[in-house]
Amino acid sequence: MANVNEHYPVKGRVIIHLDMNAFYCSVHEAEEPEKYKNKPTAVSGSVEQRKGIIVTCSYTARSKGIKTGMTVRQAVKLCPELILISPNFELYRKYSRGFMSIARQFTPLVESVSIDECYMDITGSKMFGTPLEIATKLQQRIQTEWSLPCSIGLAPNKLLAKMASDMKKPNGLTVLRIRDVKNILWDKPCDTLFGIGRKTADKLDKLNIRTIGQLAKTDEAMLVKHFGVVGSWMKSAAYGIDHAEVNPNRERNKSIGHTTTLPSDLTAREDVYRVLLNLADQTGRRLRRQKLVATTVQLTIRKPDMTTITRSHTLDAPTQSTEDFYKEACKLYDQHWRTGEPIRLLGVTLQNLSLLEETALQLDIFNYEQQPRKEALTKAMDQLRDRFGESAVLTAGMLGDDPSTLIRNKRIRGTSLQKDDSLLYIDD
Repeated sequence: MANVNEHYPVKGRVIIHLDMNAFYCSVHEAEEPEKYKNKPTAVSGSVEQRKGIIVTCSYTARSKGIKTGMTVRQAVKLCPELILISPNFELYRKYSRGFMSIARQFTPLVESVSIDECYMDITGSKMFGTPLEIATKLQQRIQTEWSLPCSIGLAPNKLLAKMASDMKKPNGLTVLRIRDVKNILWDKPCDTLFGIGRKTADKLDKLNIRTIGQLAKTDEAMLVKHFGVVGSWMKSAAYGIDHAEVNPNRERNKSIGHTTTLPSDLTAREDVYRVLLNLADQTGRRLRRQKLVATTVQLTIRKPDMTTITRSHTLDAPTQSTEDFYKEACKLYDQHWRTGEPIRLLGVTLQNLSLLEETALQLDIFNYEQQPRKEALTKAMDQLRDRFGESAVLTAGMLGDDPSTLIRNKRIRGTSLQKDDSLLYIDD
C-alpha cells in the first residue's frame, strides 16, 4: 500500500471509490454542529419508544462501543449519553446530491451505488491533476462545501478501489495497486474480499480455503465445481483482477408491479382479498430479490367495461414486507371500491423505491419482538422458492375455503420441503 504522497502511476484505468463516513450522523452534524459535533449520536427509527435498532452511529459513539445493528435499548444502556436521532431521508438525499455533484465535476463517469457511495472513473481526468491530487481535492471540497467526512479508495479497478476505501476510516485516502494485493490481502480471511459473504466463506472453510492467498492458489476447476461461474470470479478477484466498468447510467426500477386479468369477474370481498394477497406476494418477492424497499403502494382495478382506476397510499416508513403491501392494498380496495361491483382486473404496484442498504428498514412498523421471526420466515420462503419454484410456498390466505383443491401432491405443515413436494402450506 503506497503512501498517499507517492505519485500514482497511471496504467490503464484509474478508479475512485468514494464512501461517506457515518453518513446519516454526519449529515445531522453538518446541519446542527452546535448540537451534535463530536458527540455520541445514532440514527434510529423508534426514538421515543426506545425500541428498534441502530441504523448508523457517529465515530464518537463507536469509540464507546456502539455498533450498527445493536438494539436501541442495548446502546442506551452501554452509553447513557447517546443522542438518538430520527431518520430524515429528504435531508440525506439533499446531501447525497451535493457530494455526487462535486464528484461529477471531476468526471462524467460516476456510478452511484447507494445514497452514500459511488465509483468514479478518472482515467480521462488528467486536466485536474494526478489521481492523488484529484482524490485529495475531492475529499477537501466535500468537507469544505458540505462538512462531510469521506474515505477514498484509489485503484486500477472497482474491486480494489472499494476495498481500499474500507481500509482507513474516517477521512482515509488509500491507494491499492495490483502489485500490493499479495502483500496486503493474501493473509486476510476470504470474507475480507469484497463480494464474498459469510456463507460463501464458510463453504470455502470446509474446503480448507481460509485466506485470500489460499483462494488465489486454488485450482479454478475445483472452485467452479463447487461454486459455478462464481468460482472463476473468486480466483480472479483473489489476484485483484476486476474488469467491471463504472456505469454512469445505472438506474434502479422506478416501480415494481404485477397485474392479473381474472378468469371470471370477482364480486366477493374475500375473493378480491385472496387475489390481492397473491399480487402483494409476487411484487414483494421481486422487490426483495432486487434488494429494494418501497414507500408507496398503488392498487389498480379494472371494470368489465374496461374502465380503470388507480389509487395509492404512501406508508409511514419504507418496507419490503409482503404483509404491509397486502394490508395497504386491502385498505385501498375497501376505501375506493363498492363491494359487489364486478372486477375484471386487479394490480398491485410498489413505488418510491430505494435501495435496502440506504434506508432504515421496518424500524417502526413491526412490534420489535416479532420482527426477527417475520424476517426469518420471509427469508426462508424466498429461499424455498429460489430452489423449488414460485409455487413451492403458499400462505393459507391464498388457498381459499378449500385448500385441498389447490394442493397438487400433499399438504405439509412446518418448514421442511422435499424435492418431490410441490407446495409448502403455511398457516398464518
